[in-house]
Amino acid sequence: MSQAIGKCTSYTALAYARVWHHVDASDRILGKLAQRIAYVLMGKHKPIYDKGIDCGDYVVVTNARNIRVSGRKEEQLVYRKHSMYPGGLKEEKFEDLLETKPHEIIVHAVSGMLPKNKLRNRRLERLKVFGGSNMGIYRNNILKRWEDGTLSDDYILKLDPKNRVRGPGQS
Repeated sequence: MSQAIGKCTSYTALAYARVWHHVDASDRILGKLAQRIAYVLMGKHKPIYDKGIDCGDYVVVTNARNIRVSGRKEEQLVYRKHSMYPGGLKEEKFEDLLETKPHEIIVHAVSGMLPKNKLRNRRLERLKVFGGSNMGIYRNNILKRWEDGTLSDDYILKLDPKNRVRGPGQS
């Protein structure tokens, strides 16, 4: 990724190039995961970060059904929304929401960790959450995995076909 930022739009486009990150949410704590996702969506992991410019990356989360929470939050956590009509308060428990709409749990947590400004909705549009392991067409866009922080094997082969992934014991 180029770090040159100037008046020329081609350099600016290179500097703000977006990368697709893949996160497996299986057995991850909701708050810690949401904090890291918000950090990447804002672009704070980049050296060109500026709070007034949207320079974050895309994040694809899979296995949202297997997310964990600490303590007794699984029984106690309640999500509320109001339709702004009299008697329009809707409440859903964490356990019920995890079965029906697991993506809303992660989106709600990440939304709470993003700054409350005009860039918030644009950043949330770059968050893609799936309940299972199938991420559909987004699979082709993934460049980084969070388990080990490395680039995907397909991307490495695109850069240089001579770089073959070698198993243990091979040189």
